[in-house]
This record gives sequence, C-alpha cells and structure tokens, in this order.
Amino acid sequence: MQMDRRYLQCFEWPLAATIFGMVLVGVLTIYSTNVFAASVFRKTLYLKQLTWLGLGTGAMLVACLVNPRTLARYAYVIFAATVLLLIAVFIMGKSGLGAQRWLRLGPLTIQPSEFAKLALILYLARYFDDHREELANPKVMLVPVGVSLGLALLVLKQPDLGTALLLVFLATSLMLLMGLSWRCLIPAAIGGGVLTPVIWIFLKDYQRRRILVFLNPDMDPLGASYHIAQSKIAVGSGGFLGKGWLGATQSQLNFLPLNHTDFIFAVLAEQWGFLGCLLILLAYLYLITKGFQIAQDSTDLFVSLLAAGVASMLAIQVLINMAMVMGLLPVVGIPLPLLSYGGSSLVVTMLSLGLLLNIQMRRFLY
Repeated sequence: MQMDRRYLQCFEWPLAATIFGMVLVGVLTIYSTNVFAASVFRKTLYLKQLTWLGLGTGAMLVACLVNPRTLARYAYVIFAATVLLLIAVFIMGKSGLGAQRWLRLGPLTIQPSEFAKLALILYLARYFDDHREELANPKVMLVPVGVSLGLALLVLKQPDLGTALLLVFLATSLMLLMGLSWRCLIPAAIGGGVLTPVIWIFLKDYQRRRILVFLNPDMDPLGASYHIAQSKIAVGSGGFLGKGWLGATQSQLNFLPLNHTDFIFAVLAEQWGFLGCLLILLAYLYLITKGFQIAQDSTDLFVSLLAAGVASMLAIQVLINMAMVMGLLPVVGIPLPLLSYGGSSLVVTMLSLGLLLNIQMRRFLY
C-alpha cells in the first residue's frame, strides 16, 4: 500500500490533463471540419476518433502499469514483431490514397509504421543500454545505423516518406545523445547529396511533385500546389483571434484538403488565430520539455533513453507538421500528434506519453 501511495503521489496530473485536453481539442476540431460534409462517413469521423481515444486511454493505462525494465527485456522482441507487421503490409495490406500502409485486424485497421516509431525507440534504448561500456568506440554506432535505415526503407517502400524521414531523424537524435559526433553526419549528408538523383528515380510521381512545389510554390496553384496554397490562406485568414469554432470557411467549406489529418493545424489557425496557435505551441512545449526533464532525472540509461526518445519523437513530428502546413517544408504526410485524425497515430502517441507518466511515477526507483 505504501508503494501504491508513492506512485499516486508522483503521478504527473498536469501532464495527463494536457494530453487529454489536446486530444479533446482535436476531436472538436475534427467535428468542426466535417459538420457540413455531405457524406455520413465524414460526419462521423469525430465519433471514430473518440473510439480511438478510448483505446488510447487503455493503452496509456497499460503503459503506466508495466515496469520499464520489463520493456527493456522484451525490446528486441517488440522490434522484431513490428518488422514482421511491416512485411505483412506488403503481403496482405490494405491500400488507399496510392499507398499500402494498413493492416486489418478484425474490426480494427492499424498502420504498423506508426508503431515502428516506438519500437525503434525501445530497440535503440535497449541496444545502447547493452553496450554502455563500449560507447566510446564509434563502431558501436554501425548496428543502430543499419537497423534504423533498414526500418526506414521498409516504411518508405509502402510508400510513406514522412514516417521514413521521421525514423531517420529520431534515430539520429538518440545517437547524438549517446555521443555520436556531429562531424559523422557530414559524410552522410554528402552521400545523400550524391545519391539524390538515384533517390529521385525511386520516388513516386506525387512525391516528386510535392518537392517541386516546395521549390516553386506557384508552379501549379490548381493542382500540385493546391494543398499548400489553401493551407497558407487558412493560416493567414485566422488573424490574431481567429474566426471561432464552426466559423472557419476555408476548412468547413472544404477548400482545404486533408483538413482533419495532415493540415489540422491550419484549421486551428483559422479558427483560433495566432493566440490559439500560441497556446497549442505552449502545450507541446510543455510536453516535450517535461519528457526531456524526466529523461534527465533518470539514472537508469534505458529508462532515460526511452523518455528522451518519446520527447524527441513528439518534437520532430510537431516541427515537421507545422513547417509543412506553413510551406517551410515539402508536404510529407506527418500527422500532428494528439490532434490529427488517425487511430494508430493517436494510440501510439498516448501509449508513448503513458510511458513518460510511468517513468515519472517511478522516479524514486530510477
């Protein structure tokens, strides 16, 4: 009983409240973008998101109860199972929007590439924990580099360029935390530049168009440039205070495509303006800095890397999505954590943040 009371006393209630508050903002925003939609499917998306919220809450509770050292013991198994799911996508995956990324498991449809993010964090945390005495040797980094690139290539093949890039950035951030020199990234950057023509050949037509649109935004305003052009209009039209809930004409009249997924931040900007976006940014900043603080306070290397990985994953996703919406990066299909519609993304994010809550509760142990 004493142990239970200590867990409860260490529970980070503001962190949990921020997580659920942001998810509910996302649900309300998804509702507002589809309230005038003609199809019943679009009108009920917010109900589906509430269902995923229930599953995500269950996943978060499980994450709060499991011992992080148990996760360390099974990290490689979890990673291997995720790789098998990614391979299964090519065999029996469900296709949509020009990609084959989903698996149907009974009544649920999941996206294994979303789970690959957390699986990679677990793998790298376990690997570096196992090799803590050898970190001064640069060769130790070769295995995580190869594993991370292999996982990213599996995701890229679906194709899912955004998540593949996220996996590479995530792995790089953890390796830098473990002592990888910035100078080691220079040959990688040079090699990437040399291989650019080869990579360009293997890109899908729509991916090439997105890159060309980024380089020349006015190239095709009614075609390839339409998404980003409408996104910028929505962001700019919100002004300082926004148009209010259910008052965003760009998104509610369907001028803005993908307004409930990749471009939900543009909807928030139109509805709540600069002030609302600032509050969202502050909420993300709190979650991210709290994650790194939890990592810094932990004396267990695996647990510390797990927390740092979750915080890095959240930070990279937020940065890429918001930059994409404002035209500062090419459109790569990265959802905004906790806010965008998407079951797998929401469950994985809540599961990951549940691990942060878990580590914080057990801070007297680590």
